[in-house]
Amino acid sequence: MKRRNRFILFVPIALSMVLVASCTNLEIEETDSNFPEETGEGFAGLSAEASASQVTGLYNDLNGHFGDQANFFALNEVSTDEQLVPTRGTDWGDNGIWRTLHQHTWDASHQYVLNTWNQFNQNAFRASEVIDSRSQSSATDIAQAQFIRALSMWVIMDLYGQVPFRQVDEGPEINPNVLTRTEALDFIVTDLEAAISGLPSAAAPSSEDNAKGSKAAARFLLARVLLNKHIYNGSGSADASDMARVISLVDEIAAEGYALQDGYFDIFRDTADTETIWYLPTSVGNRIFNGLHYNSTELSGGGWNGFSTLAEFYDLFEGDPSNNRGEADGTVLDGQEERRGFVPSGGIPFTDAEGTQDDNSDGFEDGSNVGLGFLIGQQYNTNGTKIKDRPGNDLAFTKDFPGLVGNNERTGIRVQKYAARYGAFNGHEIIFRYADAHLMKAEAMMRSGGDATAMVNDLRTLRGATPLGSVTEQNLLDERGRELYVEFVRRVDMIRFGQFTRDWEFKDPGAVGDATKELYPIPNNALLSNPNLVQNPGY
Repeated sequence: MKRRNRFILFVPIALSMVLVASCTNLEIEETDSNFPEETGEGFAGLSAEASASQVTGLYNDLNGHFGDQANFFALNEVSTDEQLVPTRGTDWGDNGIWRTLHQHTWDASHQYVLNTWNQFNQNAFRASEVIDSRSQSSATDIAQAQFIRALSMWVIMDLYGQVPFRQVDEGPEINPNVLTRTEALDFIVTDLEAAISGLPSAAAPSSEDNAKGSKAAARFLLARVLLNKHIYNGSGSADASDMARVISLVDEIAAEGYALQDGYFDIFRDTADTETIWYLPTSVGNRIFNGLHYNSTELSGGGWNGFSTLAEFYDLFEGDPSNNRGEADGTVLDGQEERRGFVPSGGIPFTDAEGTQDDNSDGFEDGSNVGLGFLIGQQYNTNGTKIKDRPGNDLAFTKDFPGLVGNNERTGIRVQKYAARYGAFNGHEIIFRYADAHLMKAEAMMRSGGDATAMVNDLRTLRGATPLGSVTEQNLLDERGRELYVEFVRRVDMIRFGQFTRDWEFKDPGAVGDATKELYPIPNNALLSNPNLVQNPGY
């Protein structure tokens, strides 16, 4: 007897990204082109039907880009103190592709640097075809394309510092113009202002409308861009008018019903909530299985035993530094705040609750023995017995690593934000949510000379953390880490707060303090195909 979540179909690229072996991330062959071969000189515009289809295709591609564990996610998370992928025997070696990201020793030949460049540049070009005045696109499709183009160009601007821009009627013999970071910034802001005007509302609580761009989503992205504007234009300090606009944009988002929600891990379920501004119907399987041990759960054949977090990041959270235990119902046992999660000592008896199943007919909800948040210490089966690793040792995850290589199956704290028991491959990954907007507003207030303490404490109180007496920049960066871990923003945040180049465990000593690492290199293939591009300093 079982009750399943709504099944959501997703495109084949998303499926291929999640069905991976324990030590291998499935790669998709990329080219160095950022525009389809069939377009270029002689472009006469898209029909209304073709434009609508192209917008649908762009969202399908975003499903793959954001659902993946490599490429965009890896560049933004594995390059920080939040995530690392240690090599365990031969598992997750992959010729050092994961280790170099955490060490900051990547170069212009790194496959994920090339893949991300290709993916989002192509998105921008295809969105431009929909926006072009020769196309018979509806006003809504144009606004959606403006949102996607702004998002895609922001990714390139943020990661690489320069953005190639090809006109839709330019053929392959034309080298694309290259926008500087400041030029790209202005372009993105213009697109987002237009998108805000043209996109539909998708008010809270979240629904299927929140799976595409909306006024709130465009406002959110514009707030993020403006909050980082002083990094992008090199001014070094936030402009008061930009911070005022960030505050007003967040207020406008709140006016549509978005608000902080109690029950932290419920936000990441495939159910309506007031936090989710924009999600994609892409599988959350990568977020669940890439850190779990092979024997952690019976679901989908077990985990892939890769991704972990550093002890120093785990230690940002309140609670016993060595234990993170909890009852099966979520009651914490080690004084931890809600966001740090818990490790249960067994599973939850099956009651046919919404979204749960008992395919094993053992009387327990499938996957309910898997904890949430940060998994440290002994892990248990649904019947309360200790899980063993493959050599037969008790599966107790440790804080410490011997290094990025030479690890056993138990080293490293694992991270779980999406619950396996509510759908191992559910198509519902959150991209933008209100708690991030709330903290952006608090930061904009602080950067304008105001006091962010009350706003930060509103969130901390809701999450079961002790209120702070005052809030410094360090406090705010830490709070964003605690609230938004593995949500694609750690690199951006660390750069804005001047901490991306600081030392952390296993970073290469030569990379510490190296500001050139705040940008990724322009991929070698791109330099060869477009002489207007200039390699970033340090590469």
